[in-house]
Amino acid sequence: MNYGEIKRVDIANGRGVRVSLFVSGCRHHCQGCFNPETWDFSYGREFTQKTEDELIRALSPDFIAGLSLLGGEPFEEENASVLVPFVRRVRELFPHKDVWAYSGFTFEELTGKLPSRAGKSARELLSLVDTLVDGRFVEAKKDISLRFRGSSNQRILDVQASLAADRAAERKE
Repeated sequence: MNYGEIKRVDIANGRGVRVSLFVSGCRHHCQGCFNPETWDFSYGREFTQKTEDELIRALSPDFIAGLSLLGGEPFEEENASVLVPFVRRVRELFPHKDVWAYSGFTFEELTGKLPSRAGKSARELLSLVDTLVDGRFVEAKKDISLRFRGSSNQRILDVQASLAADRAAERKE
């Protein structure tokens, strides 16, 4: 897996001060995407053990609320299969910090309720996430006044409540 960027102090992509990882590779190709260079799976740098350790160090300070996964598309199978063990490590080391993920897939696609190309690793990654911002960016529904989302069709979901209820449970932000 490659990544395009790491933001060590980010307040735009989730609640509180966060560490954000922008992975490379996305097949959604949303019109008006703010990060189209990350559609290419080979864009950026290789995600290595050194990268993972760097992210762990960045997550260590008490003022960091958690980790945000963006892209690209974290739930593309090539990315999710690498992110699962990394997020498991984050969960073990920082059980009090939360994990947000942004995806063009909907919750229903990631859980298999609707057909999609999301695979087993994507479902496993979803189970490790606290908050999911789901749905493709739709340029016609772009709204810069929305907090933590780019278009009005996107939802901010409490993943664990959604999984327990077996339906999308929106989080109020």
